[in-house]
Amino acid sequence: MSDAVNTSGKRKSAIARAVVRAGNGKVTINKVPLGIYSPELARLKIEEPLGLVPEKVSKVDIAVLVNGGGVMGQAAAARTAIARGLVDYYKDEELEAVFRTYDRTLIINDDRRKLPKNPLGHGARAKKQKSYR
Repeated sequence: MSDAVNTSGKRKSAIARAVVRAGNGKVTINKVPLGIYSPELARLKIEEPLGLVPEKVSKVDIAVLVNGGGVMGQAAAARTAIARGLVDYYKDEELEAVFRTYDRTLIINDDRRKLPKNPLGHGARAKKQKSYR
């Protein structure tokens, strides 16, 4: 185990950076303790990787800084950063397998992006309407 590990996670335009270091189980998101992070749905999403391996989480402190995107996009980016950080910190293939079988997006960033705008309309798929009258 190394002294500290930096990882990142992405979802849409939200980017999360996590630092995992030896400690006693403190988790903060943008310097706010996870226990009082709101909204509750976002907190529950962030807690998913922590609930899968509580015995490993209790030995580390995790600090996550998230910016960009919306509330749930930030939550998804943070959980990816946390899961990757734990895998990198413990250098454990088995831990990665546990996360992958639970949900692939815990380890892999969401690579979906907006389509480029097309010249015939005012968006990626919208087209100017035509009327033959």
